[in-house]
Amino acid sequence: MTEAWIIDACRTPRGIGKKGKGSLANEHPQHLGAIVLEALRDRTNLNTADVGDIIFGTSSQRGRQSGDLARMAALEAGYDITSSGVTLDRFCGSGITSVNLAAMNIMSGSEDVVIGGGAEMMSTYGEEGATPSMFMDNGNMKLRAMHPQPHQGVCADAIATMEGITREALDQNAYDSQQKAARAIAEDRFAKSLVPVYNIDGELVLDKEEFPRPQTTLEGLGELQASFAPIADYPLDESGLTYRQLVNSRYPDIDIQHFHHAGNSSGVVDGAGALLLASPDYAKAQDWKPRARIVAMANQGDCPTLMLNAPVPAAKRVLAKAGLTVDDIDVWEINEAFSVVSEKFMRDLNLDRDKVNINGGAMALGHPIGATGSLLINTALDELERQGKQFGLVTMCAAGGMAPAIIIERI
Repeated sequence: MTEAWIIDACRTPRGIGKKGKGSLANEHPQHLGAIVLEALRDRTNLNTADVGDIIFGTSSQRGRQSGDLARMAALEAGYDITSSGVTLDRFCGSGITSVNLAAMNIMSGSEDVVIGGGAEMMSTYGEEGATPSMFMDNGNMKLRAMHPQPHQGVCADAIATMEGITREALDQNAYDSQQKAARAIAEDRFAKSLVPVYNIDGELVLDKEEFPRPQTTLEGLGELQASFAPIADYPLDESGLTYRQLVNSRYPDIDIQHFHHAGNSSGVVDGAGALLLASPDYAKAQDWKPRARIVAMANQGDCPTLMLNAPVPAAKRVLAKAGLTVDDIDVWEINEAFSVVSEKFMRDLNLDRDKVNINGGAMALGHPIGATGSLLINTALDELERQGKQFGLVTMCAAGGMAPAIIIERI
């Protein structure tokens, strides 16, 4: 089996994902995808006729994000029409999965060049035809009876309650994320990968991260009201069913306490990212210098009712596949969907916090759902190069109680 090499990686800045507030909100999702594809082509002198596939993650495939965004973005980017494209959905895990599938194509010998990435504009949520269902099961009552799945924010509060993780610890984790992101931006650590966004008229729209709030204080976080208590008890249908009842139908002894709010949950943003992967033979023929290789990949399922707990077993599984231990990993990226996810991850694996989300995470930078995984792999790669280190592990929770994971090695 051949190796899969990462030749290059890039991403857009993340824009606030709200109409009238975010700089990217007036752009088309396909256009964001096209921007990173153009950048990969231009930075590597890629012959796009050689690209076997372009695999993108987009979680909300409704409205303007429907219709195979990867293929449409490639066409807008001017890629050869012979290069194909496919768009997948593993909820928040889509971006890691797209890169994993790109690697599998190459490692199997099926293709020599594949791009994995993702694009998501959360500012499109709420547009006509783009509003998601209140239920993960989309009204499948048999599935609901088997595996009730509440709102993720309610899940986050339930997990914090069960684990005895305090509001203070969650707020501290969020504050740390903001501080790390502020340091990374001040030291220009993202410059290697950030691609400025221009609109179709050639006007600069955004060239830096828009979501971080470096002025955040612990005191300010402590004053924010918990967000998910009203959602937990909101009647969802004519029967009066609530998300709290869904949790308690499986975990009747939990008295959910509410700790998560806008400051210690991931940011609503727009963004896109992509990685160019190639076989060693093809890369050498192009005189490309690889930046990293894919060491191991894994997927893991866990309780769909609690939904957010799969990253720890996913990390253990991918480490076992790689023949590595926790101590071998130099850079960890665990998506900060909610503060409890990364906090529990660090506690359960007894990690050195100085190695985790070194440049901030989604609480500070935002979480463009289907794109985030590819952004995290990019960030891990940049940090490995900055430090001259070897191994990075990236994982994240996904709705339905899932987590993909990947280990990369700097070359």
